[in-house]
Amino acid sequence: MDTNAAKKTYGIGELLGMARERAVPVVRGIEDTALGAATPCAEYDVKELVNHLFQVIVQFQRLAAKEPSDFGQAAADRVAEGPDWRERFAAEADRLVAAWSAPGAEEGTTGAMDMPARLVGSMALLDLTVHVWDLARATGQVYGEADAPVVEELTGAVAQLAPTARKMGVFGEPVAVSVEASEFERLLGRTGRDPGWGDGR
Repeated sequence: MDTNAAKKTYGIGELLGMARERAVPVVRGIEDTALGAATPCAEYDVKELVNHLFQVIVQFQRLAAKEPSDFGQAAADRVAEGPDWRERFAAEADRLVAAWSAPGAEEGTTGAMDMPARLVGSMALLDLTVHVWDLARATGQVYGEADAPVVEELTGAVAQLAPTARKMGVFGEPVAVSVEASEFERLLGRTGRDPGWGDGR
């Protein structure tokens, strides 16, 4: 048995690539009739969450390049810009992966708070994972389990980010999960999500 694979350290670009492979099919699977549906992220309906996720993946491209980001304004309505919004999302997700795969992207600090660049990249990974889970749940799609290396990275990142994120209202209060819950379900619970949201509807 080759144990080296288990010890592999993944770059943020690689992890974002894994998340992108799960995200794009979910976004492509969103029907126009579902855009007004509620999501597990209570402040957003489906359309608003797609637009927020667009904003995230564009602004985090800038952060990878150590450029200033702008989250000060409400997310632009990318969905309203044309019926090709699903493919535009896929293209921006590709650019996000490329930006964080570039040499030096994980080095040093980035962003207005001069946070460690890898942790900032993990924030993008978190949104591209949990918000896509939100979208899948809201639109009756199956997300399944996130890739194990992604969950491992995010578990560490959430532990660092959670106290501040809860004070800022980015994370809800932790949701208790069953003892049989997977590591991904535990991660969702730590971000304030109920892994069983929408079951039985």
